[in-house]
Amino acid sequence: MSQNIWPTQPRITAQVKFSDGQVLEGPLNTTIADFVRAGYFPAEPIPVACLVNGQLRELTYHADRDLNVQVLTLADSDGMRVYRRSLALLLIAVANELFPKAQIVIDYGLNFGAFYCEVEGRQPFSRAELKQIEQRMRELVNANLPILKQRIPLDEAEQLFKARHADDKLRLLKSRRKPYLTIYTLGQYRDYLHGYMVPSTGYLKHFAVDPYLDGFVLRYPRSSQPDQLQPCVDYPQLVSVFNEYGDWMVKLGVKDVGALNERVVTNNMMETILVSEALQELRIAQIGTLLASLQNKIQLVLISGPSSSGKTTFSKRLAIQLMANGVQPIAMGLDDFIVDREKTPLDEAGEYDYEHIQAFDLELLNDVLLRLMRGETVTLPHYNFITGKREVGDTISMSDQHLLIVEGIHGLNPDLVPHIPSDKVYRIYVSALTQLNLDRHNRIATTDTRLLRRIIRDAKQRGYTARDTINRWPKVRRGEHRWIFSYQENADVMFNSALVYELAVIKSLAEPLLLQIEPGKPEHVEAKRLLSFLQWFEPCSDELVPDNSLLREFIGGSILQDYNVRG
Repeated sequence: MSQNIWPTQPRITAQVKFSDGQVLEGPLNTTIADFVRAGYFPAEPIPVACLVNGQLRELTYHADRDLNVQVLTLADSDGMRVYRRSLALLLIAVANELFPKAQIVIDYGLNFGAFYCEVEGRQPFSRAELKQIEQRMRELVNANLPILKQRIPLDEAEQLFKARHADDKLRLLKSRRKPYLTIYTLGQYRDYLHGYMVPSTGYLKHFAVDPYLDGFVLRYPRSSQPDQLQPCVDYPQLVSVFNEYGDWMVKLGVKDVGALNERVVTNNMMETILVSEALQELRIAQIGTLLASLQNKIQLVLISGPSSSGKTTFSKRLAIQLMANGVQPIAMGLDDFIVDREKTPLDEAGEYDYEHIQAFDLELLNDVLLRLMRGETVTLPHYNFITGKREVGDTISMSDQHLLIVEGIHGLNPDLVPHIPSDKVYRIYVSALTQLNLDRHNRIATTDTRLLRRIIRDAKQRGYTARDTINRWPKVRRGEHRWIFSYQENADVMFNSALVYELAVIKSLAEPLLLQIEPGKPEHVEAKRLLSFLQWFEPCSDELVPDNSLLREFIGGSILQDYNVRG
C-alpha cells in the first residue's frame, strides 16, 4: 500500500466550498440553506438559490458529498426567477385562503418589476381586499412557513386539479411525458408552479400588492436594485396591446399551452396558424392605412423595439401595406449610421457598446434626414460590420409621395432626431408580447420567446451556437432596459409581433441547438431552463408557416428576406 494512501472510515461530514472562498464543513445531508446561514453572507441581496457544481439547485438541496456552491441572490437573474415564482405561490395561496372562489391569473410582467394579475370567478378585488391580501401575505412571511416540495403520481395530480376545477392545468397535463408531477405545498395549499422555490416564506421580504387598471399588480424588486421596489408606472399602450393579444386568443380558442397542444394533436394547426397570421396582417394593414391618412403631415416613420422582435419583417410588410394605400416608402437602417469601430463608446467591461446612442453618428443621421425631407438627393452611408468602417451606400431621394421609414434600436429616443420637427415624425414600437401562458399560474416570459427566436436565427444566419447567443443575451438585455423599454410609451402605436402558435414551431428547431451546450458550461443552466419549459409544447412542423410570416425572419425561408424598399 502506498505511503500516501491508508484505510479509513466512511466520512460523516461534507465540505461546501463557496465561490467567494469560504469553506464550511457539516454533517452529511445538511441543506445548503444551513451552510449559507452558518457562513458569512450579507442579508441583502437575499440569497434564494444556488449553483451546485454548475447546476441550478434550491437551497433545500442536501450536501451528500463535498460540493462547490455559488449562492444566487435577487441580484442574479436565476435567483430573481426563483423569488418571483415563490412570491406568486404566496399570493395564490393567500387568495385561495381568503377568497376560495377566486381564481388568480398571473398574466404578464411589467417593466417596473411587477406581475399584472387578474381574478376570475368573482368581481375584481377592491382596494381594501388587496390590502387584506397583502397583510396576510406579510403575516405568512413573518411566520416563515416552509414551502414543501413533493413528487406525486400523475393521476394524483389530475385528481387534485379536477377537485379545484383547474381546467388549464388538466389540459396541460395531457402533454406530460413523465409519470409524476412536482407539487409545492404552502400551508394547506398545493399547486404546480414550473421551476424552483425558496425554502420558506421568510425569504419573501420585498413585495407589494396594488390596484392596477382592471386588475392588480404583485410588485417585486428588479435585479439591478434588489433591495427595493420600483414605483408603479402607467403603461396604457403596452397594456392595450396585451389586451388585444388576449382578444386574439379568444377568437382562436387558444387560452393556454394546453389548448394549443390540443390543436397540434388533432391536426388542427393549419387553421390556427392562418387565423393568427390574418389577425397580425390586419393589424399591419390598420397601421399602414393610418400612416397613409397622415401622409400630408408626417415624413418620417421611426420603428424600434428590443432584440428579435421582428422589426425588419414588420418594416417590409408595413412598406407593402403603404404601397397598397398609394404611398411610396423608402426604408433606411439605423445601423448604417454606426460610427467607425474605434470611435464606438466602451461599456463597463471595456468592450465596444454598439447599443449606446453615441455609437451612432447622430449629426450625420439628422443631416441626411433633413436633406431628404427637403427633396435633395443623398448618398447614404453603409456600415461594414466586418471591417468596422463606414462605406458608401445607395443614393436616394424622396418626393411628396414618399414616406421615409427608419428602423433601429433608438427609434423612440427623443435624442435620436432632435433636429427633426416632432410633428413630422411617427413612432412605432414593435415587440413580441406573448400572452400565451402554460396555465393561469405559470406565465411564459416575453423575453424567453425573443431569446429562442434569436438562438434559431443566429444559428441559421450567423453561424453562432446557442451557447454564443445565451452568453451575449444578458448584455443585450441591459441595453434594452437602458435604451428601449424606458422610451416605449413614446410610441404613437405599438405592434405585437408574437404569434400564438410560434413556440410549438420553435420547439423542434431550438431543442437540438440547446442540447449541444455541455453540462458544466455557464450557459447550460439557461439552456436547461429553456428546454424544461419547451417540454410542455407539442411540436408543430415549420412547413405550415407561411413564407411571408414574421416568424420566417428567425426560422428561415422568408420570401421577404431579399426584399428592399428604396422607393
